[in-house]
Amino acid sequence: MGLEPTQQGSVVCLDRVGVTYPSGVVALRSVSLCLRRGEFAVILGSSGAGKSTLLRTINHLHPPTQGEIQVAEVGPLAQPHSLRRHRQQTGMIFQRHHLLERQSALQNVLMGRLAYHSFWRSLLPLPDRDQQIALTCLERVGLIDKALTPVRQLSGGQQQRVGIARALAQQPQLILADEPIASLDPASAHQVLTLLHSICKTDGITALLSLHQVDFATAYGDRIIGLAQGQVSFDGPPSTLSQQTLDAIYGEAAPAVPMS
Repeated sequence: MGLEPTQQGSVVCLDRVGVTYPSGVVALRSVSLCLRRGEFAVILGSSGAGKSTLLRTINHLHPPTQGEIQVAEVGPLAQPHSLRRHRQQTGMIFQRHHLLERQSALQNVLMGRLAYHSFWRSLLPLPDRDQQIALTCLERVGLIDKALTPVRQLSGGQQQRVGIARALAQQPQLILADEPIASLDPASAHQVLTLLHSICKTDGITALLSLHQVDFATAYGDRIIGLAQGQVSFDGPPSTLSQQTLDAIYGEAAPAVPMS
């Protein structure tokens, strides 16, 4: 099982993937792309272009209505055991954090270990090994001193770092981040992206993020994937992103290409 020989070196590949919602809205149209091991890729596109749907489809939160997704060492995501294994090794980071605000930072990070246990086992305190993994992840994001602090007492930037630590606790090969800095001020956004980028590069984790800010995308991304009306309109390194390509991605609302 796994990816074809021509796709080796990739973590996940989408082959003509489409998503049509029950309402009839077409969110993705025949998207084909592979995410290479260790790359830090950024999706750009206007609201409604399909960025969130693409991220959620890779994790089958929105199963594709056409096409196929294949994962390295797992194969096609057609069987429940394949999907479970894929989700175990795929961390998700959300715009609104999706944290339990009354619980401590440590308790939230431990949620990243639940996929490795049965439902009944997860009702009991997790093993010491999981506790140590969670504490190590909090230390890596600079929040070991906040381990026992309720999340609601943390700043927005700190909460997003808890979200990163929770994703790291899965020991993932892939991280999907949906607008992870949308609710942060520019300074906190830089801190979060610098931290996430550094960890992914150190650990060889593939990352795919959706962003609105073109300047952040070109500063941190190895690769830019532009979506327009559910289709890939651009796919390449930041150095090849031109005003013409931004116009194709955003239409009349296209921002200017950031100064290098």
